[in-house]
This record gives sequence, structure tokens and C-alpha cells, in this order.
Amino acid sequence: MSQQQQQQQHNLLTPIMCVNADDVDSSLVLDYHHIDQKLLQNIVYDSLVWSSLHGLVVADKSVQSSGSVPGVGLVHAPISLLPTPFPESHWRQASELAPIFNELVDRVSLDGKFLQESLSRAKKADKFTSRLLDIHSKMLEINKKEDIRLGLHRSDYMLDEQTKSLLQVELNTISSSFAGLGSLVSELHRSILSHYGKFIGLNSEKVPANSAASQFAEALAKAWTEFNLPGAVILFVVQAEERNMYDQHLLSVALRERYPFLILILYNTHGITTIRKTLAEVDQEGELLPDGTLLVDGQRIAVIYFRAGYTPADYPSESEWRARLLMEQSSAVKCPSISYHLVGSKKIQQELTKPNVLERFLDNKDDIASLRKSFAGLWSLDDSDIVKKAIERPELFVMKPQREGGGNNIYGDAVRETLQNLQKAGSQEDAAYILMQKLFPKTSASILVRNGSLHKENVISELGVYGTYLRNKDRVILNNQSGYLMRTKVSSSDEGGVAAGFAVLDSVYLN
Repeated sequence: MSQQQQQQQHNLLTPIMCVNADDVDSSLVLDYHHIDQKLLQNIVYDSLVWSSLHGLVVADKSVQSSGSVPGVGLVHAPISLLPTPFPESHWRQASELAPIFNELVDRVSLDGKFLQESLSRAKKADKFTSRLLDIHSKMLEINKKEDIRLGLHRSDYMLDEQTKSLLQVELNTISSSFAGLGSLVSELHRSILSHYGKFIGLNSEKVPANSAASQFAEALAKAWTEFNLPGAVILFVVQAEERNMYDQHLLSVALRERYPFLILILYNTHGITTIRKTLAEVDQEGELLPDGTLLVDGQRIAVIYFRAGYTPADYPSESEWRARLLMEQSSAVKCPSISYHLVGSKKIQQELTKPNVLERFLDNKDDIASLRKSFAGLWSLDDSDIVKKAIERPELFVMKPQREGGGNNIYGDAVRETLQNLQKAGSQEDAAYILMQKLFPKTSASILVRNGSLHKENVISELGVYGTYLRNKDRVILNNQSGYLMRTKVSSSDEGGVAAGFAVLDSVYLN
């Protein structure tokens, strides 16, 4: 670099705090909005290059067939340019909760009576929940046992500024997405800070390593091994148009390329093959053999990994429901099984907060206390006192239906209007919803990058912690905290789904 270039760089960096990474104050919270604009443009450019080279991409919805044909219409995933500060004590709390929630999901899933009774009112009010419960009921009738149980979960939290508590927003037991891209964002931020961190007072080592993708792949591989059917494949059940397909393909590639040695020794084959099918394709191509083996397009299925099937839109006809039932009847490992799926419903989340319910499923008093500490206020709409309070102060509540995927919740004045309309109707439709305490996380200054452009925004963030769980009869093979996902959104936005277009992918900066 010439002396003139060095001077230009010095002039560029002068407005920014310049410190050695080893001397960074871990309690420091920078206002990212005051970073020099030219430096920001350099960081954006390098981030976009890194994202393109490492697969931190989604399908561009403006390009036809980009959601179905790989390599067509790629665009970088929406990201936060720099990681979001998060208290290390609450990070540890969320991480320690993951194995406890894993165990809780498994225990609750085995109590068919509890699931059916807890969701009985919701069944009358919500057709989607009713259809899921019908499949679950059929499995109970034939005494279907799931010896091998696989869970890839994500528990989402917000740090509530009013109570200074880490409180759970929801527990996801089906299609817990972004393990792949979330891992890459953490790598991106560590890479960016290793180069630029000394100029803005940030230390790359304060961004926790994120192994969510590899741990999800490991759990799927171990479930495949436990199933012990040489030549069988893992079935990814997907939506016909999937902008987030690359998050899924990262797991497929890991299964094929990272586990060949183990698989070669055991079965003389190279890696684990995955296939992708929609629910409609499973109905058309699926066949159940007398011994319970599931064939799809002539291939034997060891593990079924659902990245679809969590929303009514995934079931436009009876074909999709036939496919769901066919898979549930099979001997393949389901991720999730119908019972695991139901445990993740909002109503079950609310039921578990009631007095003495956790004690029905867990024995360890410290674990129970840890879970309760993370529970936000959750109420059924048959609680007239809480409904009255929600009508009077709707800004303090969120109304949630039995839905996943973002964009479904009800906020603000719409809470009052919806509750009043339900009261006037006098039906049981209120059973399709629960009320939740609205959380008020701290607002911070951030820089969001969408479609190559940066946007300085005031934001709030939501931390998701992944958990992997694998059990074969009485033997627990995996029960781990397995990486994390930080999602950040403009503070004026209530909804938070990345795929739904409300948030960006982010990572944690521990302080």
C-alpha cells in the first residue's frame, strides 16, 4: 500500500473508535448509526461478497421459478450488518434451557390423553388443529409406537425490558428453520469483525460459534443410523415454492459429505442420500409396505424431515392430508411425529404454564423452576377476567392462533376488536386463540441489509436456541443445545418471521 493510500485509509478510519481487540470493553454498546458511511459501505460490500461465496442466500421472489429451481434468482439473505449485543448471563440461561425443553417435549408427546383433552376445545374451533388431532387419534387407536423419536426444536425468547427477564415467545417443534443460514450469519459476523472489529471496538470472539447446521445434520444422521436400513434415504418434505431452500440444502449437503466415513464402515455406501418431495408428491408416489416400510418413488425412507406441513396452506386438498397420514402410519422416523407437532401448538404452551402441570411430566424441581422462570404470561380465552383486561388494555397483550410461520398474531386495537367480535358471536371460536403477555424488548440502533442496500433502523431482537433430541426406546442418544438464531426487526414491526419478510438474520454479541 502506498503512503498516499495509507493516509486515505487513516482519514477514513479516524472518526471510528480504534482499539485492540484484546482491550475491548465487553459492556460497551456501540451506536452503529454513527459509524463512518464509507467504512459502512466497505463492510456491506465485503459482507455481500462473503454471503454470495458461502451460500448465505435465498431465492429472489421477483424471479420466476427461483423458489423451485436451484441456482435461479439468488439474492443474499436479509441480514443485520453487525451482531446485536446480548447479555451473556441470559445467553447462558437460554442455552441451559434447551435440553430441558427437549425432554419436556418428549414426555408430553407420550401423553396422548393430555394432548387430546388440552386441544379438545381448539379442535371444535380450528379445522387445521382438528385434522392434526384426527391423525393423532388414529395413531392412538392402533397403539402406534414411535420407538425412535427425533426432535429438532427451537425455543424463541425476548429479553423483556420491563421485567429484565428472558421470556419465551414460543417453542417450535416442526420445521425449525434457519439452522443452516443462521450458522452462516454467525460465521459472517465473526469474519467481518476479525477484519473490521478493531476499528469499531468489537471483538470477533464475542460472537459465539454457531454449529446449528452441523448438529442438525448429525441428529438426522444418527436417527438414520438407528433406523438401520441400509440404502434407505432421508425424505425432506418441502413446499412446492421454497425461497428458503438453501437453508435446507445446507443440511442435505452435510449429510452427503460429512458422514461418508461412518456410513462406509457400516453399510459400504457413500454418505446419506436425501430426497425432496411435496406432500402432494408423497401422496402420488408413496406406498406403505405390510411391514410398515414407507416407499416414495420406489425408495425406502428411513427418516422424514418436515420442512412443510405446519400451516393450512400446505394442505390445499385431501391429497396432502392423505400423505400426512400415510407417513404417520409408517415405521420411518418422523421429525416431528404428529405428537411432537401437537406439543408445539400455542394451546399446549399455554397449558404447560398452569400450576402443577410441569410436575406431571418432569421430576427435577430445579428444571421445573428454570422453565417457569422463562414463561411469559399465557391465558386461555375462557378466562373472563383476563379477556376483560385485554379489551381494556390491548396494547399489553398479543393474541395468538394455533399457527406457525410468522404473520399470524393479532396486536393492538385489533386484539380488542377480535375479542369483542368473538364475544358477540357467542361461539366456541375463541378456543382457536390464546392470549399472551406482550413483551417489550430493548430497542437498539442497527444496520439492516436487504437487496444489497443498507438501512439504519432502530430495532428489537429475538433469540432462538436450537435443541436436538434423539431417543431409541429408553436410550437417550442426543439431548443437546445445538446452536442459535438471532432475528432482528424494525422496532415498529410486531411480527418477526424472516421467511415472512418481517425480520433479518442476525447473530449474538455477548456483553
